[in-house]
Amino acid sequence: GDKAFAQFLTDEIKEEKKIQKHKSLPKVSGGWELEVHGTEAKLVRKIAGEKITVTFNINNSIPPSAEEDTQEQQKPDEQEPELTSTPNFVVEVIKDDTKQTLVLDCHYPEDEVGQEGEEESDIFTIREVSFQPTGEADWKDTNYTLNTDSLDWALYDHLMDFLADRGVDNTFADELIELSTALEHQEYIKFLEDLKSFVKCQ
Repeated sequence: GDKAFAQFLTDEIKEEKKIQKHKSLPKVSGGWELEVHGTEAKLVRKIAGEKITVTFNINNSIPPSAEEDTQEQQKPDEQEPELTSTPNFVVEVIKDDTKQTLVLDCHYPEDEVGQEGEEESDIFTIREVSFQPTGEADWKDTNYTLNTDSLDWALYDHLMDFLADRGVDNTFADELIELSTALEHQEYIKFLEDLKSFVKCQ
């Protein structure tokens, strides 16, 4: 059984490497520096008196496909739909002279992705906003968190502009999807390789 499993994995790895779009991770334009720790990635950018970090994790970042039911009728030679990773991401804005960090929790709404044609529509939304003490690893539940569901739209627009001025805009959000998808694929191939070694290990 294990031999067949290992053989299957070998073929699978070959296939996945064939369709791998990026041999190295795509860059995000605008002077962002990338740090990757396993499945977590962090993009950092410094502008006058501020440091902006964007953190995301590729785990569970691929939305469940709505085409589950149509799998039955799929013709064997049809390409599988391309998987795209749309992770939630957290933007932190740290100003040099304050002890507080503004934290904006953003995500890609499921129904928005792939709906082009609507001009001026943002491909990501801000879900929550809060202040957290700068430099503390754990965020406090006791800090007020503003949920944007019930937010005055003018304030929401200002928050989106605030992010755009710091380089977090639709272009950035698009490139983040590219990066995340490439990272997810890379990790998936690595996982298959680890699994293969594990299965073959006597």
